[in-house]
Amino acid sequence: MVSTLKDAWKIPDLRRKILFTLALLFVYRLGSFIPIPFIDLTQLSSLVNGNGMFGLFNIISGGNFGKFTIFAMSITPYINASIIMNLLAFAIPALEKLQKEGEEGRKKLAQYTRFLTILLAIIQALGISLSFGDLLTEKTTLTVFTVVLCITAGTAFLMYLGEQITENGIGNGISLIIFVSIISRIPSGISEMYNYITIGTMTAISLILFLVFIVVVVFGVVAVNEGQRRVPVQYAKRVVGRKMYGGQSTHIPLRVNMAGVIPVIFASSLTLFPATISSFFPSSAFANWVTTYFAWGSVASTIIYVVLIIAFTYFYTAVTFNPYDVADNIKKQGGYVPGIRPGKPTVDYLSRITNRLTLFGGAFLAIIAIIPIFVGDYMGVNLQFGGTSLLIVVGVALEVVKTLESEMMMRHHQGFLKS
Repeated sequence: MVSTLKDAWKIPDLRRKILFTLALLFVYRLGSFIPIPFIDLTQLSSLVNGNGMFGLFNIISGGNFGKFTIFAMSITPYINASIIMNLLAFAIPALEKLQKEGEEGRKKLAQYTRFLTILLAIIQALGISLSFGDLLTEKTTLTVFTVVLCITAGTAFLMYLGEQITENGIGNGISLIIFVSIISRIPSGISEMYNYITIGTMTAISLILFLVFIVVVVFGVVAVNEGQRRVPVQYAKRVVGRKMYGGQSTHIPLRVNMAGVIPVIFASSLTLFPATISSFFPSSAFANWVTTYFAWGSVASTIIYVVLIIAFTYFYTAVTFNPYDVADNIKKQGGYVPGIRPGKPTVDYLSRITNRLTLFGGAFLAIIAIIPIFVGDYMGVNLQFGGTSLLIVVGVALEVVKTLESEMMMRHHQGFLKS
């Protein structure tokens, strides 16, 4: 792998992309040390430590929410906006038409997503500023406006960084920002575990079991992400002029987890939604109800989290893989799946296989995501680096490796996956 990195570094274009990505991620980390004024950090610490959902949000934001920096909302408004736009594209014919118009249509949808991101950032910032009055050292129109402006500007800048990384760097920019956010919390997570062991809350055996769990998750995520079901395809022989074409056998590689870690990221974001809404009415019966029944780690929130992960796995798989298009392309090229008739039977066959793979992939993601919740409750500790964080970190790392692999393959170099 070291030799492959050296080879990659020798390619000017690839080296430029790597440096560009690292530079923008470094800018993001620098912004994580710029605090928003007029915030009482003592009150904020009590809020984050006393609410499991805000604690999870603090992890995903890389500690920015706990320190209330300009990136306090992280990239969550953008994720929520993307979810809403993807769902609307299925419900509104005009948006669905834009999706199918190619590059121009996608550009328009991206612009709508940006506008919606800014709107959601303003709403969330207003909710926090107005609802949690104790967080502000001075609750005036100027202080509220300043906080809302800083949060919205920070979210917009993060969205810009993510899009620039996606277009000109390596990997998906939004996923990489979340990846760096989680990684940046590792030192504090290790320190917290050390404190648990020191005071006797966590035993050495519990720590060893947790480390074993991490290793198992890493290997499991790699195995599931790399696993695939190969559907055989046979192409009939064709005579063109005096030459004969076709007749070869190939296969369609259907990944076990086509959606990657996107379902986990989307589900984590939506699971925090009840807490966000209740923040507008902190003293209301609705807020008390959310705190009682939908606190992070409760039965209700865990069930919702599992359902959302599996649902988004199906949803994102449907977006990325269309059995109708695949079956149609096979038929047009004179191919067929052995034992399956072309046309609708092939579509049904591919759909059945995809649904089974998606169910397994979604269930795997959900199980890995919720195990640390129960383990933490059993041991009486708050595991910062849990299943959700591990899934995102390992999944994003694999996607980056695959991106680098494809870049290396394009330049006829041996890549990471063959090291």
